[in-house]
Amino acid sequence: MINLTSPLTKKDKFIIFGGGFSGGYFAKSIRKLGCTALTSSRSFNNDPNSFIFNSDKNLLPKDSIFDGVTHILSCIPPDNNGKDPVLKTLKNRIQTLSLKWVGYLSTTGVYGNTYGDWVSEKDEPNPFQERSQRRLNCEREWIHSNLPIQIFRLPGIYGPGRSTLEAITAKKIKVIHKENQVFSRIHVADIANAIIYLIQNKNKLDFHQIINIADDEPCSQVEVIKYCYQLLGLKMPKKILFEEAKKDLSPIAQSFWLENRRVSNKLLCEKLGYKLIYKNYQLGLNNCLVNIK
Repeated sequence: MINLTSPLTKKDKFIIFGGGFSGGYFAKSIRKLGCTALTSSRSFNNDPNSFIFNSDKNLLPKDSIFDGVTHILSCIPPDNNGKDPVLKTLKNRIQTLSLKWVGYLSTTGVYGNTYGDWVSEKDEPNPFQERSQRRLNCEREWIHSNLPIQIFRLPGIYGPGRSTLEAITAKKIKVIHKENQVFSRIHVADIANAIIYLIQNKNKLDFHQIINIADDEPCSQVEVIKYCYQLLGLKMPKKILFEEAKKDLSPIAQSFWLENRRVSNKLLCEKLGYKLIYKNYQLGLNNCLVNIK
């Protein structure tokens, strides 16, 4: 069932499947507006706003968790079989709810490798890696669920507590250079605020089922690392060429260097009117620096 009324009120109740970095930040942001927000956890904890959901062990939320729910955001990745854990176990239950909105956090990895060219929502997905194909499969599961779903494709996520600054201070950084390689990024605050902006204005804006959330300035990883060393007042080590470094990288780490694309945010920022809080990595990392000192 779809409830067509829109702007957020204190009566609105959010369920966030996946209370990690992005889901947890979103929950805190939405609570500041007076809404209720419950986040899932794979095991018990003492957070009164947390509930257990572990599809691998068939630990499902109590029925009372769904009482009064108006919005759902899923941040949970595909399972080992490429299925969406939420829809696999809870689709029938969710379809009985009177929901105003449902969101799913996906990845820009579904676009595959564009050799540095720009990609937008108009481009057909062309996953290069198996994990991205699984994400695309989950996107399609949500789209065919008959729920009021919006898919958000995200590039590299960073923010306070999870940025290159922390990697440098923890001495877990390698300055790897690959010619003409660029990455797109997004600060966790812009993920939360962009989604909230779209929910609050959904009756005024054209509805788009798939939206990229990325900042304005894709760039090389070396540029970001160099800026972080400057912020910390430290000397950057010598660069290592990717071909030399890759033998010491894990398969998952290597895989991030196999794709090269620039992610367009024109739909979100120009057509739909969202104003980024951190339009580039410099502004975003200055925010993260407060967490370091």
